[in-house]
Amino acid sequence: MAFALSKMQLESSAFEAGGKIPTIHTGEGKDLSPALKWSTVPEGTKSFALVCHDPDAPLVAKGQYGFVHWVLYNIPGNVTELGEGVDNYTLGVHSRGESGYMGPMPPQGHGVHQYYFMLFALDEQLRLPTGLTLWQLLEKIEPHLLGTNRLVGTYERSL
Repeated sequence: MAFALSKMQLESSAFEAGGKIPTIHTGEGKDLSPALKWSTVPEGTKSFALVCHDPDAPLVAKGQYGFVHWVLYNIPGNVTELGEGVDNYTLGVHSRGESGYMGPMPPQGHGVHQYYFMLFALDEQLRLPTGLTLWQLLEKIEPHLLGTNRLVGTYERSL
């Protein structure tokens, strides 16, 4: 299956779909990942992966675009929510080459950016190693993808 959207639903108690991400979840705040929960999981799901990507960031390098803020995977298939500031499961690296969640903080004067929190349901518990980039993760999970969906939030840096 390709990365087409499925019936799985992803939401946050911190912001509505298309809504502003609260400052506490950004680089201007405490940089805490927002609480997330999901439902309508595809049958046969054994694990999940989650990423946050800003396609509005003005970065293009080596065939990649935007800015990756979070790569999290090896989430067991019986988990259907993540609390605020979660730091368990396996961390990949964001665009600054470090692990963990790095909240939104677009360049000053760059306007509103959209942040795509993408959830992937997988047919196996892959036990992937720590430190994968978004692009490495996508390559590894594509053959195991049962479904995906996204929650998009927005943020504009304060002046």
